Parts: sequence; structure tokens; C-alpha cells
Amino acid sequence: MYICNMKANDYFDIFERQIIEYHKTDSIDAPSYNPFREGSFEHLLWEKSHIDTVQWHLEDLIRPDDVDPIYALQLKRRIDKSNQNRTDLVERIDDFFLQQFAQVEPASDARINTETPAWAIDRLSILALKIYHFGIEVNRSDASPEHYNKCKSKYDTLLTQRRDLSQAIDYLLEELSQGSKVMKLYRQMKMYNDPSLNPMLYNKK
Repeated sequence: MYICNMKANDYFDIFERQIIEYHKTDSIDAPSYNPFREGSFEHLLWEKSHIDTVQWHLEDLIRPDDVDPIYALQLKRRIDKSNQNRTDLVERIDDFFLQQFAQVEPASDARINTETPAWAIDRLSILALKIYHFGIEVNRSDASPEHYNKCKSKYDTLLTQRRDLSQAIDYLLEELSQGSKVMKLYRQMKMYNDPSLNPMLYNKK
């Protein structure tokens, strides 16, 4: 039951560590040196955070109006692949939870949550990135007072979101462990990467 012994703040700590480690090189092509044992839950969380961090910066690179069109297309392809990897990894994290709660007998009135634990953790991973980058803006020495005030307000809101989302994740896991909520996993039915499902791809054959 060690997954349930971890709290959302523990997940956030792993995300935060990975983000800091990534920014030592700040390179989308730098390898990720995952410090956790392969196959462990923590290893998946680190890998998830690395995918999100790289994609965050891929999205930055594609934003400028003067970006080279060929390079932009390469970035778009890489972002599409990253999105698929992100989805696959979220489902692998949910597989851990499915195994965790497999022996729990749901109550007769147990309800289904609007999202699975891993998709809530996905939101926490993105939130960690927002907090990191807004923290940079808040601490910029060259920023105007107006910029500081705008960013500080958003930064404070993000910290509140972190507290609320972390609490909600902990509540959800507690309810799943008690059987007052039941976990069901619907695999993502993405079509755009599948040459047999996307008409723009299979019509070219």
C-alpha cells in the first residue's frame, strides 16, 4: 500500500526536483537522469514531469512569429509525439492505482470521480511548472513594479491552487481506498496519431 502512503505533496516534491534538475541545462535535448528505481511509482512521476517540462519549452520555441516554418513543423511533430507519450504515461500511473485498489470492495452507493487519480496528478505536474516559472518572474530584478504586481498576484493564486488540488487528490485517494468512490479507467481514444483512424493519413495511402 506504499502508493497510498504517499501524499500529493510528495508527488509535487518529485516534480519540483525534476524541474530544477532540468533547468541546470535548460535543454530540450538533454537526457533525463531519473534518480528512482525503474518500474517504481516515483520513477513514473519523474518521467512524467520530464515530459511535461520538455513540452513546456517546446511550446515556447514554437511561439515567436519569426520562427522558421520548417523548424516549426519539426517542433509541432515533436509536440504531437510528446502529447501521446504524456497520455500513455498517465495511463501507466493509473495502472498503479488500479492495482492498488483492486481488492477494495466498493460501497453500494460508491460514485465515480470526474477524473482518475493520474489525470489529477497530471494537472499537479503542470501546476508545478507554472509555479516555477512564475517564481522566476516574481524574482526578476529588471521587472517593472507593474509586472511584479501582476505576476505576484498570479503566483499567489497558483500556490492556493496547489494547496487545493493537493488536498483534493489526497481526498480522492482516501475515498478510493475506503470504497466510497470507485475507480474506472477509460483508455484515451486518440485518433490523430493513428494512421488507421485519421482520414488525413489513411486517405493518402
